[in-house]
Amino acid sequence: MTPNGILLLEFHPERHDLGKGKEMRDGLSVALQIGNTLWVANDETISLERLSLVKEDGGGEYRYARDHKQFPLDDYLRLPVPRTGDPAELQEVDIEGLAYDDGYLWLVGSHSLKRRKPEVKEGVRKAQKQLARLCAEGNRYLLARIPVAESNGTFTLMKESVRKGNKQCAAQLRAKGERNDLMDVLMEDEHLAPFLSIPGKDNGFDIEGLAVAGKRVFIGLRGPVLRGWAIILELALKEDKEDPAVLKLKRIGPDGRRYRKHFLNLGGLGIRDLCVQGDDLLILAGPTMDLDGPVTVFRWVDGTEPKGESMLDTNDVKRVIDVPFGQGVDHAEGICLYSSDGGKAKSLLVVYDAACVSRQVGESSLAADVFHLS
Repeated sequence: MTPNGILLLEFHPERHDLGKGKEMRDGLSVALQIGNTLWVANDETISLERLSLVKEDGGGEYRYARDHKQFPLDDYLRLPVPRTGDPAELQEVDIEGLAYDDGYLWLVGSHSLKRRKPEVKEGVRKAQKQLARLCAEGNRYLLARIPVAESNGTFTLMKESVRKGNKQCAAQLRAKGERNDLMDVLMEDEHLAPFLSIPGKDNGFDIEGLAVAGKRVFIGLRGPVLRGWAIILELALKEDKEDPAVLKLKRIGPDGRRYRKHFLNLGGLGIRDLCVQGDDLLILAGPTMDLDGPVTVFRWVDGTEPKGESMLDTNDVKRVIDVPFGQGVDHAEGICLYSSDGGKAKSLLVVYDAACVSRQVGESSLAADVFHLS
């Protein structure tokens, strides 16, 4: 399907250069519109990026997202591995999901292991040893929420805020070194436990989608995909009574389990992102392995209100959009509901990892795609 339009994302040149030949626009993994702001992240950083939506010459639709401001996550959260003075020691959060609900911006890291990329030019033996190396990074195991408040006519992150008379504060799921409470409970899961020790790019456990609806949090897994069936985990969280900056998992599943599992037959595709539209869940689906396309957006009708655990076959989800993809470039990573004029959101905004050259504008800008939703 051909996009109906584009939105030009303009990054500040000083924040655009990530070092080692990498740029902010190269690896966008998430997108989220809150009012007149667009929030994105590069999966190799520990920050969120806010852009302000601007209409062209006072026209009716947003054409640009500019005035780039950066929000380091360790200003609000207790990252397991905070920043040091050495950029080479920066440990990425690998942000793979953003959502907004009831005054909170939610975010989630991939929760996945990394496998070293082999440098074949260094010789067969050394490359094979590199390919055998796995590592777990504590910052990837992050599920958190940060209050959002309107300030000077726009939206900004706050460590603490007051909404409708209630105090809100930044909080995260309890971490335990290089793991957290979610990983602990999944270690006993009959479907997922065998995949926790497998890197994400190898069909191992890999979070790449997040949606929040009321008291429920939905997490989409890129992997594993089991016999063609993708997985969404449903969670409910509560504040720790002694420390409001800590979130705990509630018992919501069968036999007192602290999560529910939903299996969806998406034709062998994994979940690359989620977003809420009304009572429905929109699902960006793509390859679980390191492959190009196909990429499709599906709709799970009433997906934010499941009565229990689900098994949804191909006829139970609706195909909405087939997203274009490139060969080695333009891998759709993030989606969000998008209002082009500040009114009701009627479109879907898509951002891409490994953005192709034709999508890059000038030294630090990038074109994101807009698709109308029927």
